[in-house]
Amino acid sequence: MEDLSNKYIRFDWAMKRLLRDKANFGVLEGFLTTLLNEEIKINKLLESESNQEDEFDKQNRVDLLAENDKGELFLIEVQNNSEYAYFQRMLFGTSKLVTEYINRGTGYGLIRKIYSINIVYFNLGNGTDVVYHGKTEFRGIHNGELLNLSPFQKQKFNVDAVSDLYPEYYILKVNDFNKWSKVPLEQWIYFLNTGNIPADATAPGLGEAREKLQLVRMSKAELNAYYHHLDNVVILRDNIVTARGEGRLEGRAEGINIGTEQTKTDIAKQMKRDGVPVPTIIKYTGLTEEEIGKL
Repeated sequence: MEDLSNKYIRFDWAMKRLLRDKANFGVLEGFLTTLLNEEIKINKLLESESNQEDEFDKQNRVDLLAENDKGELFLIEVQNNSEYAYFQRMLFGTSKLVTEYINRGTGYGLIRKIYSINIVYFNLGNGTDVVYHGKTEFRGIHNGELLNLSPFQKQKFNVDAVSDLYPEYYILKVNDFNKWSKVPLEQWIYFLNTGNIPADATAPGLGEAREKLQLVRMSKAELNAYYHHLDNVVILRDNIVTARGEGRLEGRAEGINIGTEQTKTDIAKQMKRDGVPVPTIIKYTGLTEEEIGKL
């Protein structure tokens, strides 16, 4: 019998099945509170997955749209599949929300504040940090002066800066972060990557995650569906294709083999942490049972 104690459900599957329940809002609230460094209270969930294009997309990407008690919108997306145009996808997602959640003829002053939060399990762009934050500012091209709101606008819209009116973007590149930390945000990133929640976790929401997202709480049917979801993610095949493509671009044939072997090991480690049965890991990585046992 597989030991499911101290093993937790992947965050993307939790978004599909568990975090949409009001009783589990504490997990999402804790995550958002930690990321934005201000207390977030979720009022309700709205229609999500509106900008997914096909069944393959739905298998490799999960999104969830939440509204807080201020009427602000939070589009949280988990992307497993490498996508070179992902920056444009982020723009499309927020632009669609701007138009979907304002009625025709309504004044522009009622456009919602939108946060686009993207948890990606691939190497997006060229950068070495783990968390990136983007917002819109206007600066003078001659003096570099930041264009500010007038006192009337600040009072009318109840914000302090022009950037507060525009969508903000967060990108969490979690795939390579596996060092436990006392910093709350880094604790969340560690969980998103490894699926582990150490006993000394202090970040808001991780206590709720430890209670709500245990694999042992799932029925056999739910576990089977969960493992099927992990299969559909197709992390291995995508990363192998990416590694091969990068190897060709660099003109290094040896890069293909080295990258592929390293990918197999990395993915096998992740699947093992997620509680995936060994036969399934063997099927998708080609590693032997003995090799997997040593990971």
